[in-house]
Amino acid sequence: MKHMFGAVGIAVCSLCTVAAQADTTINILRVETGDPAQKAYLSTIGKDYEASHPGVKVNFEYLANEAYKSKLPTLLQSDAAPDIFYSWGGQTLADQAKAGFLKDISGLLNSDFLDTVPKSAVNAYSVEDKIYGLPIYATEVVFWVNTDLTAKAGVDHTQIKTWDDFLKAVQKIKDAGITPIVAGGKDKWPLHFYWAYLALRYGGADAINEAMQDDGENFESEPFVNAGRTFQELVKLEPFQSGMMGTSYEQASGMFGDGAAAFHLMGDWDYLPSRARSQSGKGLSDDQLAIMPFPMIDGDEAGADATFGGINGWAVSHNAPDEAADFLQHMISAKYQREAAKAGIFIPIVKGSDDAINNPFFKQVARDLSETSYHQIFLDQYLGASVGATVNDISADLAQEVITPEEAAAQIQEAWDFQ
Repeated sequence: MKHMFGAVGIAVCSLCTVAAQADTTINILRVETGDPAQKAYLSTIGKDYEASHPGVKVNFEYLANEAYKSKLPTLLQSDAAPDIFYSWGGQTLADQAKAGFLKDISGLLNSDFLDTVPKSAVNAYSVEDKIYGLPIYATEVVFWVNTDLTAKAGVDHTQIKTWDDFLKAVQKIKDAGITPIVAGGKDKWPLHFYWAYLALRYGGADAINEAMQDDGENFESEPFVNAGRTFQELVKLEPFQSGMMGTSYEQASGMFGDGAAAFHLMGDWDYLPSRARSQSGKGLSDDQLAIMPFPMIDGDEAGADATFGGINGWAVSHNAPDEAADFLQHMISAKYQREAAKAGIFIPIVKGSDDAINNPFFKQVARDLSETSYHQIFLDQYLGASVGATVNDISADLAQEVITPEEAAAQIQEAWDFQ
């Protein structure tokens, strides 16, 4: 029987009592969702598995985003490592596999099950043809739009196609006495969405992947410098709420739900959490909401139709019981994927499940993901933990104008060289 991962300071006494009655315990650690519906959904999946697998206990635990990222590396090196943990894939997963923290579950998965998951999504959780985890859903970072506020400012968000269009809209909204954008600058990663998306727009998939090769263009090349320069064009308009760098993601999410700004650049996952985090607990209604793709760059087609976001899922730690892989197949089965789609919890990844989506915003994102030429995973995960932290740092520094675009690109290259 596995030990509980109480080393992170979570109260687990009651769970230990329950776990003692089970032959096998599967401990699962997830980033706090801020979405009661998703917690209930995961809890039901766990209970269903327990009912069909006597002697197995499934425990879910949650940590706030920043605490999760800071504590997970220590947990994985200890006897308190969770059996399954939330993962964004990318180089961070590869680094964890290389360090011996993950379990190869390739031989524990049914071929029929694997046939239901897109190969590209399975590859996101594979390293050198070994599968270390599984995806559960795809995400896209979009501009959430408060249509009441844009209408009040005389801005039609459907006509915002290019970065210049966006800058003009931001200025018009500001002139109307409305805060254009809310952002969680304290956590830095929400700001990296701007820099990373702009780098993708300028250079497309080739720029990012070539920069990762020893013989290719590096992170000081034109697309990355241009990304910083273009981001600071926005920053100079002072578009963010007062105290942006002291605002966490969770606070910014709730502020948008309270109608504090016209735009919020955030993943599609924020649909329900922004409501739950609002003061009313109801947030903005569907009639007050829209989503808008990240603008294109005039005259630059390299990454014009690329999307940016995640293929989120789960990784299995090296000492996990074999039942952990079986539970992942249970959790990511078409049955539960369709349930999540119907409830508007997330956009499913299993083939054929997206026809169960009822949420109009999720339908749009699913369409975006099916039509994109390339989907880039979050750079703070895709490039690995150390380089990803630098990406977040320079994004925050660019937002505060304490660093030049050239210096920002050089810092990322230096972090890449010394990772």
